[in-house]
Amino acid sequence: MATTNDLKNGMVLNIDGQLWTVVEFQHVKPGKGPAFVRTKLKQVLTGKVVERTFNAGVKVETAVVDKRDMEYLYRDGDDWVFMDKQSFEMVNVPDSVVADGGKYLLENQGAIVAQHEGAPLYVELPASVELTITYTEPGLQGDRSNAGTKPATLETGAEVQVPLFVGSGEKVRIDTRDGSYLGRASS
Repeated sequence: MATTNDLKNGMVLNIDGQLWTVVEFQHVKPGKGPAFVRTKLKQVLTGKVVERTFNAGVKVETAVVDKRDMEYLYRDGDDWVFMDKQSFEMVNVPDSVVADGGKYLLENQGAIVAQHEGAPLYVELPASVELTITYTEPGLQGDRSNAGTKPATLETGAEVQVPLFVGSGEKVRIDTRDGSYLGRASS
């Protein structure tokens, strides 16, 4: 337990059985009336952001979220198997937790797995990854009907838009947050 005076950005709170991360907080002391704390909270599982106001000094329940540096090993049915780099402990993470991040995961790639009471909450990938293009159509000179981009299939099976000059077999950097092309990978 902590009070609203102890809030910090990144702190995880357990409110009504749901986990919320403090995105922003502001202590407000109006000229009239009691002080209060205005917060912006993000739900850990869904990403929903809400604003909530607490009276100053009110107790809030904190949650311990264990973030560990892990390595993705392989798929096991609907689960993704990760290994803790320190203890070599294996953790099965359901497909629903990995979600869209699975489109950019290669075997032996590092990721951060956040857990609460032993249950995986989310998988945090690096901001960008380097992947090889397995297939893309050759770009036609002068074709500008689609803003100079074309679809390309990556080695993980994900499809992204790349510039016309990029060909099959090239390594490219992809932003894992939105799946956008960042550039060719430097070999």
